[in-house]
Amino acid sequence: MKPDHPQHPAPTDADARRAVSPVICYPVDTLPRPDLAALQEARSGCRLTATVLVPPREARCFEVPAGHFFRITSVEGPQVGDLNLWSSANIGERFYSGKTRALHGTHLSTGDRLWSGFPYLRPMATITEDTLDWYRFDADGGSVHDVIGTRCDPYTHTLLSSGQYHHCCHSNLTRALSVHTGLPRAEAERHVQDVLNVFMCTGFTRDTGQYFMKASPVRPGDHLEFFAEIDLLGGLSACPGGDCSAEHSSDAAACFPLQVEVYAPAASPKA
Repeated sequence: MKPDHPQHPAPTDADARRAVSPVICYPVDTLPRPDLAALQEARSGCRLTATVLVPPREARCFEVPAGHFFRITSVEGPQVGDLNLWSSANIGERFYSGKTRALHGTHLSTGDRLWSGFPYLRPMATITEDTLDWYRFDADGGSVHDVIGTRCDPYTHTLLSSGQYHHCCHSNLTRALSVHTGLPRAEAERHVQDVLNVFMCTGFTRDTGQYFMKASPVRPGDHLEFFAEIDLLGGLSACPGGDCSAEHSSDAAACFPLQVEVYAPAASPKA
């Protein structure tokens, strides 16, 4: 956070220094683009193969074979979710939110890809449909589906409030991964990393640069859909913040379930 009253006076050329044009760090023109038309055509002939209901303030894991689609849907009320992805063949390969953010921006939508970490650095999933793509960026600089936050966790909660809360997304995902894989919780926890904040509306304040959240625009029936580029293990937590209009890491917010559906295409498309 920048100080309100800096100790050092501005130099005479301060305005000129601030006016320097920005340069995109990672131009993505050379990246292969997903063939969204082909993916949408393949999606039209899909059949439902699995449905997982994620209870409020809990998480569940699900598996998606390469070439299949999965959809996350708000089913009862406005609810945000925290999504982790791993390679089902090797959970040491997992979603890398930081590099995904560097390549695609702070918030994701149709056509963006979720990338795995080093040394793999390959697409894990491609977003093929987003019913909230109309939201774009609001007057506060907020948008949906961010890769700038982390996940609510008991450690930060204890740091800020000295309280214990274990239905935050980090703990939920740890329990779900432990149950699904059979790993002890302490070992499973090491594989829970920063997430895609599905449906969450977030940004940075213009004055202090602090991460903010506001009521999600998601409504029942809204969904975010993905194409699995590799065999995936997913973990989704229905955040204890509900629509994140007030607070998270508590039982105060109204929370609702999220639904995950997995679809098999009639023929295997190429993204």
